[in-house]
Amino acid sequence: MQFSERTSRIAISPLTAVFQKAQALKARGAELLDFGAGEPDFPTPEHIKQAAVEALRQNFTKYTPTGGIPELKEAIVARHARDFDSHYKAEECLVTVGGKQAIFEVISVAVSHGDEVILPAPYYPSFFDTIQYVGGKVVLVYPPESEDFILRASAIEEALTPKTKMIIVNSPCNPTGAVIPPEEMERILTLAERHSLLLLSDECYCHFVYDGLKSFSLGSSGNRENLLLVGSMSKTYAMTGWRLGFALGSAELLANMLKVQSHCTSNPVSFVQKAAIAGLAGPQDSVEAMRAAFQARRDQVLAGLRALPGISCALPQGAFYVYPNVGVYLRRGGIADTVALASRLLDEAGVVVVPGPAFGTDQHVRLAYTTAPEKISMGLKKLSDFFARL
Repeated sequence: MQFSERTSRIAISPLTAVFQKAQALKARGAELLDFGAGEPDFPTPEHIKQAAVEALRQNFTKYTPTGGIPELKEAIVARHARDFDSHYKAEECLVTVGGKQAIFEVISVAVSHGDEVILPAPYYPSFFDTIQYVGGKVVLVYPPESEDFILRASAIEEALTPKTKMIIVNSPCNPTGAVIPPEEMERILTLAERHSLLLLSDECYCHFVYDGLKSFSLGSSGNRENLLLVGSMSKTYAMTGWRLGFALGSAELLANMLKVQSHCTSNPVSFVQKAAIAGLAGPQDSVEAMRAAFQARRDQVLAGLRALPGISCALPQGAFYVYPNVGVYLRRGGIADTVALASRLLDEAGVVVVPGPAFGTDQHVRLAYTTAPEKISMGLKKLSDFFARL
């Protein structure tokens, strides 16, 4: 069978590939120290699970409106307003099957063949591949590692051309943990306004910021014409497998995204929508508990990595990832690149990391500190022993 040309532009997510190999080893009995999976190790809060159970008991298992039930849209905009002083209406909200679906849909409807999309690197892989899939051209900008990978509006402005259609920002960032300062985010939005561009702001990790920083959203700007926000229940409420995300933006843009969704998944899972309402409207203690735990783990893993000879690591002020530069160890012991390094770490040390090419760089690996402190200590010891052998 001959497959479509557009399918040849993409590959299976590198994150999925790492996950599959680690799962195969675990199935054979291997005990791994897993820094690969980007999901909280905390359980979904009990009141959220109970809301899903109650919805099932009440037989809330049929089709719902494609873009989500009205009460969930109201809960999303209300939560966002409380957290970020935004003022979205329910008709400016679209509920999706995870944040990934919202990202795919907005790129699909906003980017035509040949349009350029500015994407900071390191980047989340699905941004890159989705742009490629729809026939857009990725224009990479590289925030300096020496400045902790923080994106500046000036770097974006230098990359603009008449073909630029969209800018993508992800703050806090997966994979670097970089947090763009609010004033810089506002400059980026002003740039989008001036050049009539769409700014896609991925807020997946917005509640996990450290060092006294305050969570921030451009949603408080009131802009609808040039801004689309994408959010997710996955990280904030430890609901990765529930697959519930959302987008906030102009009703016209969301209506076009809904067209794609209507042919793709129909509605988000019915009883998961009820669970999401419980999460958004209920107590937020679990969110702060996770944030505090992740900050402590960030400090632990950062100190351990920086103690390893030759390894440097930018300061991540959000999300739950570190992105150390391991370039000094490449071409030692027959290791050609970070893909080979990650494979050797998995096979010889039982440590799971994701190699940098998945995110657009070649001298880094990503570690997710979504595991218990004692396992982080064990993993750091195995990393130390592995690199010492090189």
